[in-house]
Amino acid sequence: MFALTPFGRRFGVDSYNPFREFENMEKSFFGSGALAEFKTDIREKDGKYILEADLPGFRKEDIRISLDGDYMTITAERKAENEEKDEKGNYIRSERSFGSFSRTFDLSGVDSEKIDASYQDGVLSVIMPKKEKEEKKDRYIEIR
Repeated sequence: MFALTPFGRRFGVDSYNPFREFENMEKSFFGSGALAEFKTDIREKDGKYILEADLPGFRKEDIRISLDGDYMTITAERKAENEEKDEKGNYIRSERSFGSFSRTFDLSGVDSEKIDASYQDGVLSVIMPKKEKEEKKDRYIEIR
C-alpha cells in the first residue's frame, strides 16, 4: 500500500495565501500602509490650551493653519527631491518625497481671535486662549 501524506505539508498548500503577493506588492509600492499623520499633544495651562504638533522635516512655509467657524485645520505638505548625478549628468540616485498631512481640531471653547502659533525645531506650537465665561444672571420671565 502507499503512504498517505497530508497534501498541505507535501506541497505547502495550507500556508499558501493567494493575496500575499498583492499585499507585498502594495507595501513595496506605497510603503508600510500605515496612515500618515502627525502626533499632537494638547495641554491646559494658565487659562490657555497649548497644542504641540510634531512636524519634523517641514519648513515653516509648508505649514498652514486655517480657521473655519469653530474648527481649526493644520495642514503640512512636503515636496522634497534629492538628486545625485555623476560628472556626465547621469543619475546615480534620484529620490522624491511628497505627502500631505492634515488634522482638524474643535475650537468651541477657544477665543479664536487671540490664537498665536510658532514653529521651531520641527515642533509647531499653537497657543489658544480660553473663552471667558459669561456670567449668567438670574432673571424672571414675565408670563403674558
